[in-house]
Amino acid sequence: MRTSPPATSEPSKASAISATSVALSAVLLVLLAVLVPFSALSAWVDLEIDDTDRYVAAVSPLSSDPAVQSTVTDLITDEAMRQIDLGPLQDTVRDFLHEAVRSFTSTEAFRTAWDTANRTAHEAVTAALDGDSGEAVTIDLAPVIEQVKQDLVSQGVPFADQIPVQRTEITVIGADRADSLRDSFHWLRYCSIWPAVATLVLLVLVVGIATVRGGLRAALAATAAVGAGFVLGAIVLRILVAVGRSRVLDEVPGSDRDAAAAVVDALTASLRTTVWAVLAVGAVLLVGAVVARMVLGRRRAGRG
Repeated sequence: MRTSPPATSEPSKASAISATSVALSAVLLVLLAVLVPFSALSAWVDLEIDDTDRYVAAVSPLSSDPAVQSTVTDLITDEAMRQIDLGPLQDTVRDFLHEAVRSFTSTEAFRTAWDTANRTAHEAVTAALDGDSGEAVTIDLAPVIEQVKQDLVSQGVPFADQIPVQRTEITVIGADRADSLRDSFHWLRYCSIWPAVATLVLLVLVVGIATVRGGLRAALAATAAVGAGFVLGAIVLRILVAVGRSRVLDEVPGSDRDAAAAVVDALTASLRTTVWAVLAVGAVLLVGAVVARMVLGRRRAGRG
């Protein structure tokens, strides 16, 4: 009488493989939820905040932003009126000068002056983020005021020659908030683009190993996990950008808040674009892998 060898439980094997796959997918989701926003932020600091030309290109369109134009107009007018005392005509002159400055902010000369101010400000911004505690991040409008004064004087605007050309700042990040951001900024600058490179290497390894060990179905499962991780990472990045924006603007003086918000939004525009790009890639990978697994399963069922 022959004794048959003990049969291996196929459902048990499948269950073990499924549990391992779920565990690995969960780990991958957590890693991507951390790595995607970290990679985006570190690359953003390296490629945009640290690069003068990219920085100026990002904030250059703000010369046409109504909030920026209004803030610049108010600051220049206020500084000029401190030098003028005309008694009962004070308000009339103020309104006239305010309108003249506001008109200048729509000219090409203002746009050029704004770019010049921000090119100079970039050095101050990076120095403030690298510097000692207690330093706010500001944009000095002195180059803009100089151009405004020259333009108004050449037009014969009364009292334009009394506009003082001195350091006049728009606060972008308050001193206390800048202090809390400095350590994070240093880490992001140090990491540069390498977290993004490491993330891509990780994804190639995960999908490659899954393909070698489990074939097409395992590769599709890994791809679906990668897609879900991208979606989750994009959501985390968007939340970080929104929370960071809110916390930064909390400490900006009320008179500068609209302009500061415009500057912050301009500088983080590439991050918001990254959010949508990563979200789209993740959704395509996730949906594509799930659909492909369903099609593959149906074909195998049909052959069976």
